[in-house]
Amino acid sequence: MLELSILGFLHEEPLHGYDLKTRIQGLSGHIRPVSDGALYPAITRLVKAGLVEQRTEPGKSAAPRRILSLTEAGHGELRARLRDPKDAEITDGQRFFTLLAFLRHLPDPAEQAAVLRRRKAFLDTPASFFYRDGKPVTAEEAPDLFRQGMLRIARATGTEEKKWLTEAIEALEASAREASALEAGRG
Repeated sequence: MLELSILGFLHEEPLHGYDLKTRIQGLSGHIRPVSDGALYPAITRLVKAGLVEQRTEPGKSAAPRRILSLTEAGHGELRARLRDPKDAEITDGQRFFTLLAFLRHLPDPAEQAAVLRRRKAFLDTPASFFYRDGKPVTAEEAPDLFRQGMLRIARATGTEEKKWLTEAIEALEASAREASALEAGRG
């Protein structure tokens, strides 16, 4: 998810490494802090792959600063990752939020809707943090107050997320239909 965050933020504008780190930290929060030991090797990998380029600009009051920006290949890689996310990027809540933060950079509403449909299908599958006899345990069946709390909070969050996903998918599909009708009218 670190590489997706780098590509996503650099798609929006060129950034200095420190600014990039600050934005990634804001997105991932305290859950997955970003260390220099993870960020700069990831940037180096993306530079070597031809997805990110670096240039040096004079510093405002100090040493020169390296500014990072996406190459054309980097823009293409971002779109490819958004178009076809890994299963873990759909099923893991924090990874999905990172994907969601940049999904607007995928220009086709039908492709955006397809990603959201994958998340909704995952959420529509009965699941739990706990299982008994191979079946998900509900909040009402949980043996203690704390597990009941976990399951109730997850259910409420999931219910609201599914509601939003349904609304977003409908809006994106309507937008895709409008674009298709406009294109057909031109042809």
